[in-house]
Amino acid sequence: MAVKILIHACCAPCLIHPYDLFTGRGYEVVPYFYNPNIHPFREYRERYFAALDYASEKGIKLRAGPYEMERFLAEAPSPAGERCEVCYRMRLGRSAAEARALGIARFTTTLLVSPYQDQEKIGRAGRAAAAQHGVEFIFEDMSSGYRESVRISREAGMYRQKYCGCVYSEKERFQKSDPPGEI
Repeated sequence: MAVKILIHACCAPCLIHPYDLFTGRGYEVVPYFYNPNIHPFREYRERYFAALDYASEKGIKLRAGPYEMERFLAEAPSPAGERCEVCYRMRLGRSAAEARALGIARFTTTLLVSPYQDQEKIGRAGRAAAAQHGVEFIFEDMSSGYRESVRISREAGMYRQKYCGCVYSEKERFQKSDPPGEI
C-alpha cells in the first residue's frame, strides 16, 4: 500500500506537475481543493470543476473544503504581501487539518508550482500549519514544472485562470487605469 500525501490544489493546471511528481515517487495522491480566496463565485466554480475533471481523469477522488469567501475577505487585508500571507495560512492550515483528519501524515501544495507565488511565505505557512496539526509539510520548489503544466493544460483544453484568485489580484491584473477607462 502506497504512502498517502494530501496535496492542496489551487487549480487543475497547477496540480499536473505535483501529481506526476509524487505518484512517480510512489505516493498515493489525495487532492484537496480549499480556496476561499477565489472570487467571484463563477471563477471559483470554474476552477473547482476543472480540478474535479482532472481528478476524475486520473481516477482519484477530489476532496473539497467549504467555500469561505466571507472569511477570506474578513481576514485578508488589501496590501499584497500581508493578504498573501493570510491567504497561505488559511489554505494550508485547513489542508493540514484535513490531512490529520484523514490520517495522512504528509501534505504539500500546488502553490509551490507557480513562479508567481512567494515560496518563502508558503514554506513558513506550511510549516506552521504542520506543527499546529501534527503532520509533515513537504516543502519543495516545484516551479521547474510550471511551463510543462501550462503546456499540458493548454493542450488538454483545461480551464486556465488569468489571476491568482482573490478580488484584489483580479483588480491588479485587469485594471490598467483609474478610473478604469471609457464605457
